[in-house]
Amino acid sequence: MIKNEDLNLIAQWKDQPAPLLGLMHAFHDRDGYISDESIRSISEGLCIPLADLYSTVTFYHHFSRKPPGKQAPRICTGPICVLRGANDLLKEFDNAVEMPCAGRCDSPIPVILEDDVFTIASTTKLLNVPSPVPVPNPGGVEECLFLNIREPSRKTLNGYQNTNGYEALKKAWDIPPIELIKVIEESGLSGRGGAGFSTGKKWEAVLQADGTPKAIVCNADEGEPGCFKDRALLDYDPHAVIEGMAIAAHATGAKLGFIYLRYEYPNTAKTIEIALNEAQEAGFWGKSGFDIYLRRGAGAYICGEEGSLLNSLEGKHPYPRNRPPFPVTKGLNQQPTAVNNVETLAAIPPIIRNGPKWYQELGIGEHNGTKLISLSGDIRCPGNYEVPIGLSLATLLNEWAGGPFENRSIQAVTMAGLSGGFIASSDLNVTLDDPALKSLGSFLGAGGIMVFDDRRDMVEIAHGAMEFFADESCGKCFPCRIGTQRISERLGRKNVSIDPKSWLEEVNDLGAVMKSTSACGLGTAAPNVSDSLLKYFPDQVKSHLHRTTD
Repeated sequence: MIKNEDLNLIAQWKDQPAPLLGLMHAFHDRDGYISDESIRSISEGLCIPLADLYSTVTFYHHFSRKPPGKQAPRICTGPICVLRGANDLLKEFDNAVEMPCAGRCDSPIPVILEDDVFTIASTTKLLNVPSPVPVPNPGGVEECLFLNIREPSRKTLNGYQNTNGYEALKKAWDIPPIELIKVIEESGLSGRGGAGFSTGKKWEAVLQADGTPKAIVCNADEGEPGCFKDRALLDYDPHAVIEGMAIAAHATGAKLGFIYLRYEYPNTAKTIEIALNEAQEAGFWGKSGFDIYLRRGAGAYICGEEGSLLNSLEGKHPYPRNRPPFPVTKGLNQQPTAVNNVETLAAIPPIIRNGPKWYQELGIGEHNGTKLISLSGDIRCPGNYEVPIGLSLATLLNEWAGGPFENRSIQAVTMAGLSGGFIASSDLNVTLDDPALKSLGSFLGAGGIMVFDDRRDMVEIAHGAMEFFADESCGKCFPCRIGTQRISERLGRKNVSIDPKSWLEEVNDLGAVMKSTSACGLGTAAPNVSDSLLKYFPDQVKSHLHRTTD
């Protein structure tokens, strides 16, 4: 028998699109955790097999299963926060829970208490301050995304409209969908979440695909360590993303829209809800038959992968999907779906207002447009920067961000958060574009760059990165599940005795198998960490092997 209070929650969500995540959050918010009794109620109320639901609930990091639940402080132990003392901080709080990178690398160390994000002022004091606003562009270059983000009222509807907000949507409504798509394709805009696929081609595939209702899904599950650009856009320019989604809906014929937001941004969720209500009341979405819903994730790096994200929305276990078919033909609920990153969608309105040629010319040389870079770590001025594609990495680090700390030098940076592996100081003159980065065995990805100076043990950094990938592996495919764990063990200090030649052969073989046979990008990208470590820091690896075999 389901309790009345449980029945009330189920009734609120049962007939909503993508109900499971919202309903689980409702129980979690009410009780502070999701009990066995709650799981039974949800199972019966939504007709989900109990075993399947239990597997799904326990997959997510942040759905607590027992008290103190949400009341327990969640402390970020991402790569940058660990350098700032996060592991020691865990001991200072009762019932503290480790949390993977929470997207506040520009103001570490974040602590989540219930539905608020705090940062550490000292071991005894927490500060509840807004996330940092991007600084004025240090290079004085023209911006696409951050042009108006520093305006104090930009996140409100009035403030957004005072800076040309929703003018692009009004213009787009008078343009036939296929012509609108041609504008986006001509601009050269590609996915800014990491995949880099042509946005125009993706929309055209959805437009031409059979099936309804079509959907636009904004991927705001920004879980890559060292990435926090989407947070800035959603905190200070949410209407730009909403406008981009509405334009995408007109171009593709979509009637359903979802913003899938990572759990670690609770304050951002409140900002988005306000913006959605403002835009709906003003008639910028809803009246045209396109509806947008906000759904919060619950802590799973793999949900940044579009197939996992769609399965999560559908209430399934968030495994990656086999492709083909691709989401553009068989996406949300097996209907045509465009999954676009926050940054991609926010770029749409200025492109429509200013034209594709304007956007093309923002890049350097033959490169189109701009890219948001989240910069953190051992650097004087961490934060989000909008750079023209093709800018030198050294220019960003030394001229825009102030360079390393006094009497220090940059030893290495990561690319694409962690997924692009390391680039050492000898290659910092590389330009920030995928052809140049791929020549070094790396890629730009979502644009997270973490800086490590000459104090840092790069084997230890690599070990932490591989531990993260091992923890976040969904377990669907054994090359990733076993490979990340095995390489993590080899990079750890508690190593079994093994001669260096065998160690090197094993790590290289594991990486090669993962790259060629893993089911999704997590497994294919994780070996970039170990490959680049071996490429750039063989002496540190040699010292590591001496430590573990002595």
